[in-house]
Amino acid sequence: MPRVRFAPSPTGFLHIGSARTFIFNWLYARHHHGTMILRIDDTDVERNTQQSLDSIFEGLNWLDLGWDELYHQSERLDLHRRTAQAIFERGLAYRDFTPAGNEDSERSGANGTWLCNPGMRDMPREESDHRAKIEPFVLRFRVPREGPCDIRFRDAVYGEQSKSTADIEDFALLRSDGTPTYHLASCADDADLRISHIIRGQDHLTNTFKHILIFRAAGHEPPEFAHLPLLVAPDGAKLSKRRHGPVVSVTTYRDRGFLPHAFVNFLCLLGWSPKDDREQMSRQDLVDAFTLEGINRSNAVVNFTEDDPFDPKAVWLNAEHIRALPVEELAGRLLPFARAAGFRAEAEKMRQVTPLIRERIKLLTDVATAADFFFQDALAPYLAEELIPQKGDKAMALKVLQHALEVLSAVDFTHAALENTLRAAAQQLGIKTGQMFLPIRVAVCGRKTAPPLFETLEVLGRETCLQRIRQAIEKLR
Repeated sequence: MPRVRFAPSPTGFLHIGSARTFIFNWLYARHHHGTMILRIDDTDVERNTQQSLDSIFEGLNWLDLGWDELYHQSERLDLHRRTAQAIFERGLAYRDFTPAGNEDSERSGANGTWLCNPGMRDMPREESDHRAKIEPFVLRFRVPREGPCDIRFRDAVYGEQSKSTADIEDFALLRSDGTPTYHLASCADDADLRISHIIRGQDHLTNTFKHILIFRAAGHEPPEFAHLPLLVAPDGAKLSKRRHGPVVSVTTYRDRGFLPHAFVNFLCLLGWSPKDDREQMSRQDLVDAFTLEGINRSNAVVNFTEDDPFDPKAVWLNAEHIRALPVEELAGRLLPFARAAGFRAEAEKMRQVTPLIRERIKLLTDVATAADFFFQDALAPYLAEELIPQKGDKAMALKVLQHALEVLSAVDFTHAALENTLRAAAQQLGIKTGQMFLPIRVAVCGRKTAPPLFETLEVLGRETCLQRIRQAIEKLR
């Protein structure tokens, strides 16, 4: 069974690209009945923050996928040091005592890049042991220099990859304070946790050659690798908070009223395809369809503008998932957004309102404008002219509302009774039903475009409807 991991560093919010990496790992694990591991890579003490850690967990918990095992890299430092020592004892690493900023460098890599400190690399073990007792040092990997060879691996997305050891520097395993570098800690943990497949962003592709060297030096077979295309802005730039703002943070989508499973659906379609043109997919649909072969090589564009921060496909998918939710569940999700908008919303009233507005909202925050007249005592201001029906006049509108006030005072407030009564009233007045309904709709909702009239009247109740119709009559006089 595969074992995969998502390993975020708590140095910032949960980026939507990181969230997609987590989702792809989760889908791969669930598709193959494997294990999903969350590992917090928190060894960079200077950059780690509790706020970032909280943001990561907030975002992941909102996605509502879960994980099977949880680890904190900072609790595994002994493992990292033991791994580094084992590599050193095999002669595959050396101590570098060069003071920072005073490197005895050899620049013979690609484009004249730094490769190693020859004097340190060739230092006899006895001298190295002696100096290690009194001097700080960096432990460096001893990349093969004699008869350089190619490091090769097959990436599940990008295919065959190769790099010569002649172009890889003697990278650090331990810093001078004894803390592990990202390369060492990541590989030591991956080996110890028996990670079978490393699925991560394409920006880590070049690191893989170093990681293969570490795995082999530590006596482990490297896992399989799959690197994911990057998420980019419409101009092709890599998404970043500094440049693109909160639109790249998962919690922004949560706070603006996206459903978690709709957002997961959207992120999956950025760089992956089920190969059958499906777009709206349930969680189980995604699990069943997901394969690494379905991941594209080209970067995925998140379409947004300064005026509209959300990709139109994300909003469309959210609206489709909203419409697919059972009323009870959707009402429960809408309720906190209604209360956040300042409405005195109760659960039962929200359940009654939800079927009437479901087709009219794309984001959960839309409840603030789609359902305001159900919960607020005072309607938003509207013009008296809006009460006048098509091909009618002020006198017709006034007559309609006065007659409606009369018949609605006595009728049962049920959908069937309301419809029969108001249709009959239109006949009595000798006008079209549309001319009858529009003044009433505007009077009780404060707008021409609103949910179905009879259901709306039923939910609002007799007293509220009569009060608003009286106010509309006064507006016309």
